[in-house]
Amino acid sequence: MANKRISRRTFIIGGIGLLSYLYFNVHSVAVKHYTIVINDLPKEFEGFTILHLTDLHAKKYGDKQDKLINMINRQKFDMVAMTGDFIDKDNPDVEPTLDLIRGLESKPIFFVPGNHEWRHDFRIKPILEGHGVKILDNRNYKCAKGNSYLWIAGVDDPYLHRDELDQALHGIADSQPKVLLAHAPNIFMSAAESDIELVLVGHTHGGQVRLPIIGAIVAPGQGLFPKYDYGHFTTGSTNMIINGGLGESTLPLRFCSRPEIVLVKLVSSPQ
Repeated sequence: MANKRISRRTFIIGGIGLLSYLYFNVHSVAVKHYTIVINDLPKEFEGFTILHLTDLHAKKYGDKQDKLINMINRQKFDMVAMTGDFIDKDNPDVEPTLDLIRGLESKPIFFVPGNHEWRHDFRIKPILEGHGVKILDNRNYKCAKGNSYLWIAGVDDPYLHRDELDQALHGIADSQPKVLLAHAPNIFMSAAESDIELVLVGHTHGGQVRLPIIGAIVAPGQGLFPKYDYGHFTTGSTNMIINGGLGESTLPLRFCSRPEIVLVKLVSSPQ
């Protein structure tokens, strides 16, 4: 009888612990830092830091995103890259995104659409532009500091095959560093062939459910045990960072994969 009570107590405690862990994984935002070495980085851009946000899926972090904004504004960064799926196919409410943008308006903000934006025909595009967000749907932008510059390019969603990398790079005829924003990681090899130094993407949510050592179980567009699920990947001189995202899709569940904001610092030599 005592063993049954112990087993029942152990089961209840274990269940409470698991539920607490799952709740923590969904609601506790991590801050992830990367340092990326860029050859021939102009000295004016030494330490230039990009705040990378992705895959909000209309999720709310407090009243008017105050919890998320307060966390972000404790960080140091020079620009904001938003790589799609900020609304959700089942929740096209743009207010959670606009609340976030209003808290970041002191910095330049660049946006590329994801597949969930296109579920609603990217109707939020003029709304974002009305708040000063630069939409890089197969376009580029010359980001200048003093007499130096680097290129910020963006493609429309690769997952939906809307990406036109040649068009996004049109007019770039010099060897200045290039940062590419895209929603999904299947742009990686094309970016490497175009000698792009840094690619920032989302879409995978880090798998949402990850197993120790193994990594993500599944990712959209890649199936089981995906190759490009989360983190830092390199080929040649091209770096790709896959951000685990802020929201969830299909199920409000994360395991070993907390929501996150990402800070990417550019440097000219290893630090």
